[in-house]
Amino acid sequence: MEQVRNGISAELLSEARWRKSRHSGAVGNCVEVAPLPGGEIAMRNSRFPGGPALIYTREEIAAFLAGAKDGEFDDVLS
Repeated sequence: MEQVRNGISAELLSEARWRKSRHSGAVGNCVEVAPLPGGEIAMRNSRFPGGPALIYTREEIAAFLAGAKDGEFDDVLS
C-alpha cells in the first residue's frame, strides 16, 4: 500500500465533485479542486486522481486566490 505523507488519499473523497480550470493543459497536467461537506476545499493533481489530496480551509483558499490575482506569485513562473 502506498504511504501518503502529505494530505489524505483522494480515494477517501469518492463523493467529492472534482473540477479543473478550463485553462488546464490537454495532457491532464492540472490541479483539481472540490468543495467538501464541512466547508473545506480539497485539491489534487489530476494526473494522480487516487494520490494524495490536500485539504484547505475556505480562508486559506481565499488568501491564496487573492494573492494570485494580485500577482504575488508571478515570480514562480520566471
